Amino acid sequence: MDFTVYLAGQIHDNWRSELKEKAKEKGLSLRFVGPQENHEHSDMIGEKILGEQPGKLYRDDAASAINNFRTEVWMNKADFVIALFGENYKQWNTAMDAGTAIALNKPTIIIRPASLIHPLKELSNKANVTVETTDQALDVITYLFE
Repeated sequence: MDFTVYLAGQIHDNWRSELKEKAKEKGLSLRFVGPQENHEHSDMIGEKILGEQPGKLYRDDAASAINNFRTEVWMNKADFVIALFGENYKQWNTAMDAGTAIALNKPTIIIRPASLIHPLKELSNKANVTVETTDQALDVITYLFE
């Protein structure tokens, strides 16, 4: 059985590639999708498609519309969502994606460090599972195959 997994979370480090490699090592039959990981491309996609915008607000709005379209399409195709909250970056997009997944009734695994227990308590309460590491998230997924 194959599953499609939407990987929500910041795009500034290699957590996705590490998780994908570990999933491969475990022999899990998973297809991964997620946000555009090229930050500059993501920020400029509105102007690349719609042309130069009259200011930062309009540039961000155009990019957001297209990025939200991408997120909704891929998230709707996903069987479940993993949302990683780290400590190094602001996590607005992760919170937005996790909330969207939950609203879409997508089974959701939240990964968050112990330091974020309090700020994420309501979101964690709505998710199916909350763990502290990507290894724990993969153990949850491995259980699907047992």
